[in-house]
Amino acid sequence: MQIKGGKTLGKYFGTDGVRGLANEKLTPELAFKLGLACGRALKEKTEIQTMIIGRDTRRSGPMLGSALAAGFCSAGIDVLDAGVLSTPAVAYLARVTEGAGGAVISASHNPAPDNGIKFFGHQGYKLDDAMEGLIEKYLELAPEEFPRPVGAGVGSLKPMNDGAGRYLSYLKGAIDCELKGLRIVADCANGAASDLGPAALRQAGAQVISINDLPDGMNINDGCGSTHLEGLKKAVVYYQADLGLAFDGDADRLLAVDGAGQEVNGDKIIVILGLFLQEQGVLGGRAVVTVMSNLGLKKAFEQAGITVSETKVGDRYVLERMLEEDALLGGEQSGHVILRDAATTGDGVLTALRLLAAVKKTGKTLAQLAAQMEQYPQVLVNVPVACKEGWDTNPAIREAVRQAEEALAGSGRLLLRPSGTEQLIRVMAEGPDQTILERLAEELAQVIRREQG
Repeated sequence: MQIKGGKTLGKYFGTDGVRGLANEKLTPELAFKLGLACGRALKEKTEIQTMIIGRDTRRSGPMLGSALAAGFCSAGIDVLDAGVLSTPAVAYLARVTEGAGGAVISASHNPAPDNGIKFFGHQGYKLDDAMEGLIEKYLELAPEEFPRPVGAGVGSLKPMNDGAGRYLSYLKGAIDCELKGLRIVADCANGAASDLGPAALRQAGAQVISINDLPDGMNINDGCGSTHLEGLKKAVVYYQADLGLAFDGDADRLLAVDGAGQEVNGDKIIVILGLFLQEQGVLGGRAVVTVMSNLGLKKAFEQAGITVSETKVGDRYVLERMLEEDALLGGEQSGHVILRDAATTGDGVLTALRLLAAVKKTGKTLAQLAAQMEQYPQVLVNVPVACKEGWDTNPAIREAVRQAEEALAGSGRLLLRPSGTEQLIRVMAEGPDQTILERLAEELAQVIRREQG
């Protein structure tokens, strides 16, 4: 059994930046102060002089983006407003723009009323815990305690009109084959991939049928995208497509659907890419995943001689381990896939191109490639709680875990962890018998509900 505490969360920062209900918890006032505090931290600890701001398609994005930009400018940081742009595109632009970092206004796969702000440093990596801690420290200061430059010291605000074009040009070199002959359905989640995703696939030669690509500010992730695959499955079958691709709101993750409408999750995508790269002799014999990854992934890689390292849930922790071990491939079951030869964060569009290249170059269908991994039953229950503190030392919860583990009799595993972005405790059970797993997970969930409110 594994009880995972995950990242020690700050007052403001979760596992993926600052999140909250826009204009209630995540207010323009907080966004302004985040810009002010982050700007001060960047000036003290880095050489960054400019922040590139991108956002997904939520209605609250321009409001929060304007406030964040004002905070940066007030701290003496110049701002380039890239408009609607995916998270990985902003990370890429920060990496290739001299003296620049990046900020993304997005709540990823969450509903439209939510929003969030996350930051990237000048090398395109998310800010580390120490820098986030410093920003949190400055967020506690009174406004008059911040240094305020004047005159030419005030930051400028300019549009960045070529951001999407530069990112698409970079993606041209992501694969070394044409995708001509592949018919793809792309579910853009009414988010940041609505233009970028289909454009990148078409420039690579694929025939693309694009759905959920008309964002109106409120329909992002609404019954579509990587968290709602039902519509994509039907569309793939209806259009007799080779496969389907599903992005999330900020396009940093990807899930897929094979030609028969069957889901191919992040674990299977990682296995497909890993085995393909291993066969080509460029993987390096190792991959990094999280504790949530399916046992079938580990077995498939083990049989191919690929060493698997596990981390806490969160793509930032996957990347940290990848850098430590010089691994080129890592990711999460949810569809965050990091291809370190080409990107510094999860990139749904890049992953889609690499996945399609594997299909094209092997001459196999996505279903055939996905069959390289046996999927073990895995049950996940998200338990809403009033408090996420103290659950891991609660005697009643620990006893319930002991009993569930005893019932599994060594044939499976349990994993409990708090969500880093939502008021939830997640219960995962894995093993050979779906019925037993469902019963044990629900019994554990009932105890957690009772004990944690």
